Amino acid sequence: MTRQLEDATSESPIEAAPLLGIDRRSAIDAVRLRIGMAISLGLLQPGERLPDQHDVALGLSVSPITARRALASLAEQGVVVRRRGRGGGTFVADEPPRGVLQELAASPAESQAVNRLVDRRLLFECAVTHFAAVNATAAQLDELERLTQEMARSSNWSEYHQADERFHQLVAASSGLGPAVDVYHEALAELYAYFIPYPIEFLHKSNRDHIALVNALRARDERAAVEVSRRHVDVLHKTMFMGLSSGISD
Repeated sequence: MTRQLEDATSESPIEAAPLLGIDRRSAIDAVRLRIGMAISLGLLQPGERLPDQHDVALGLSVSPITARRALASLAEQGVVVRRRGRGGGTFVADEPPRGVLQELAASPAESQAVNRLVDRRLLFECAVTHFAAVNATAAQLDELERLTQEMARSSNWSEYHQADERFHQLVAASSGLGPAVDVYHEALAELYAYFIPYPIEFLHKSNRDHIALVNALRARDERAAVEVSRRHVDVLHKTMFMGLSSGISD
């Protein structure tokens, strides 16, 4: 994932408003929203320990200073609590203030914009997957398989998202489409900027698609590979934040 959210004054994908009707937010507020929504939706549970701020930054594709300021702001508002000493860290508050969590919600315009980004990525994903099935080298396929194993071993959403980013970037690079891959990376980065923390159990289930995709690529089965990628991206309409209020599907 391209590091899109550098600090409080730089434009984030959310703040840059690439799509009409989308709200403008600072980089810090964007991180606050993503963590707050994960708490509101029950994806992060009361008392759950967050990764350290360095891993939060990597997992949400922001700079360390943005992650630190966002977590400090959430702590000031009682959404998270910080504990020192052995076993310390940043934890979801036992009873986060409902009023604050209500403020940390995506608008209908943002939800609509994310749906459009999902559709945009869907088109790109199918294209790069088709050509990866034709052009991927044995070394690239071996590395893709290794990344699926890394995701399977991931213990939290930050570790998983970092490996997930490298996986999809490598699929695109394996397509052999040259400079066109940069356009795919831009679309992926825009969408990743809206991802919120998920339970690791859900992410491990999502990794089944990555494993199936590698198998289809090894078999040079373009049709099967594209279908796996289509399903993998299309489900984001239901599993990203605009569809999570009705629950996460398997």
